[in-house]
Amino acid sequence: MMKKILLASLAGLMLAAPSAHSADAMDPQLREKARRAVDGGLHYLRGQQAENGSVMNSVGITALSLRAFLESHRGYNEGDGPFITRQVEYILGKKNDDGSISESLQNRSYNTAVALVALSAAKNPKYADVIAIGQKFLTGHQIDEGEGYQPDHRYYGGVGYGGDERPDMSNLYLALEGLKATATDPKDPVWQKALVFVNRSQNRSESNDQPWAANDGGFVYMPGWNPPEFANGTGSYGGMTAAGLLSLLFAGVDKTDPRVQAAYKWMTTNFTLELNPGTSKKHGLFYFYNAFAKVMTAYGEDTFTDGQGQKRNWKIELAQKLVGLQAADGTWSNADSNAWWEDKPQLVTAWSVIALEHAIARANELRQPVV
Repeated sequence: MMKKILLASLAGLMLAAPSAHSADAMDPQLREKARRAVDGGLHYLRGQQAENGSVMNSVGITALSLRAFLESHRGYNEGDGPFITRQVEYILGKKNDDGSISESLQNRSYNTAVALVALSAAKNPKYADVIAIGQKFLTGHQIDEGEGYQPDHRYYGGVGYGGDERPDMSNLYLALEGLKATATDPKDPVWQKALVFVNRSQNRSESNDQPWAANDGGFVYMPGWNPPEFANGTGSYGGMTAAGLLSLLFAGVDKTDPRVQAAYKWMTTNFTLELNPGTSKKHGLFYFYNAFAKVMTAYGEDTFTDGQGQKRNWKIELAQKLVGLQAADGTWSNADSNAWWEDKPQLVTAWSVIALEHAIARANELRQPVV
């Protein structure tokens, strides 16, 4: 049974794996610079590990750090020793009776979701049972009839942090990523319920039954609401459009579906790496970089035409941007905004390394050691 779950988990990761031609157009010198940047970020993250294996005593940040190591071009795995295994042990040690993997009640869904992705990336059948109960926690945490909500409620199908009673697109996408990475049955009701919430978070009036919805195809944080930091009302923005598009793809919606096409068009038309697209702010900028790299990899196209008719290669541009933003000590952080912990180099460095790994890795290089 454990072997079956492990093989299914690996299959679930395929959507997030870079395509075979992903870095072919990248200049070898840029790719090498990006690899060195990844190495610098990983070196920093290793130095941030506490004696208990954690980074900042946080399951979420430790899991992101572990994922960054396991998905790197160095092909790190548990055989490399304590700097990997202690992170795994810390995460496993935070398994709770309800199936969540978290050091606190406040972020149970977020922490469990990113922990499942990291444990799946470890490719160790010993973790199959922990993964299975983590899946059960996430599906049970979804807002539905079990909490007294009916399908006509705007929260239906959503997922929140755990501790915060309101769901949002960010936590839903992360939960779906965790479920996808661990190969949750595509026939499980969790996917179709999630799509109800996804539809109601998209500015696409044809598929959104909420009266506030516009029709540009992008996404908001939750139905009818965005963080006030952006001051853009219910306007679409980059971080959530990437999260929304990922959610559609994770749930098995075909690329030709009008919802997918509308979100992809919004993201490519509004493409910029200078701001969180759709806003005039840099709040959540590195969150956007991370989600953008994952969704563009999942979508499978390296190039696109932007709103000015210019052909762009997102892998090259994102690699250049992140290499240029890295500090001398190997870290990344948001110098322009401390919103949502983006001033914390431990979190932002893990995000940035994962984003770079998606931008530079070929499929036959992913998770393979460099000799």
